Amino acid sequence: MRGLSGYLLYRFLAGVLGRLPPALVSRGGRWIGRLLSYAATERLALARRHMRRVLGSEPSEGEITEAAREMFGWYGRYWAEVFWFRASRTDWILEHVDVEGEVPVFAARDAGRGIIFAVAHLGNWEVAAPFSNSLGLPIMSVAEELPNRRITEWFVQTRAEYGIEIFIAGRGSPLTSLARGLKEGKVAALVSDRDVTGTGIEVDFFGERTTMPVGPVALAELTGAALFPIGTYFNGDRYRVVAYPEIEPADHENREERFALRTQALADAFERIISEAPTQWHMFQPNWPSDRTWLEERR
Repeated sequence: MRGLSGYLLYRFLAGVLGRLPPALVSRGGRWIGRLLSYAATERLALARRHMRRVLGSEPSEGEITEAAREMFGWYGRYWAEVFWFRASRTDWILEHVDVEGEVPVFAARDAGRGIIFAVAHLGNWEVAAPFSNSLGLPIMSVAEELPNRRITEWFVQTRAEYGIEIFIAGRGSPLTSLARGLKEGKVAALVSDRDVTGTGIEVDFFGERTTMPVGPVALAELTGAALFPIGTYFNGDRYRVVAYPEIEPADHENREERFALRTQALADAFERIISEAPTQWHMFQPNWPSDRTWLEERR
């Protein structure tokens, strides 16, 4: 949404949804998202392709379609909660988050290592920030420059209010800023399951070749930080944040090969993470080369 009208719509939604009870926001968002699946036919078809990859060949076509509609529902809940979240509600968020696998994260922190969270577009990944901040580990992240600059600036401001420092891709050098922050004891949280620029590293992902961004691995190699894949799941009216085992450096002399091996290990971890709650994966864009070919043929 471009221009002032798009920005005002976002602010209006934040104002309205921010006044509602959290249970109503979450359930209403999920209902509206599912309803939109009946209008967004092309995105539904693309979501079906993604669900077919994740779920395999066993589910029927009807089950695949139902899973794709569930994707819309969970995505609707995510956006409704984005508009509802406030810095003043950090305590409420923390009370509703269950954390697993955090011991190695604490060990990395206590050893003075930098920490990188590699996050998928799954559940509500924003709840990882209050949890990290509660441990005294301020969060940094990188976001795309949206077509509407006003909305970009609003998102940067609102996330700063509850402790997320955002660097915008294309403005300066986010990698340098992240590396500096890691040395200062901050955590880099990078959404890493989609290669936005198309310049990533080739991996096998759910049985098909595609690319993933090199940023998390490059940052870990540059700084020696611990790289943890993170799962962020909706869990009824609560949230579940899981730190999975560290993606260790690859044992190879060649730098490019080390990057490739470690990025593939991250892709394998994301397969396991997404497979725990496939319909909570918010992937509504082409993510494999064959998706782009398929879209061109449909048009």
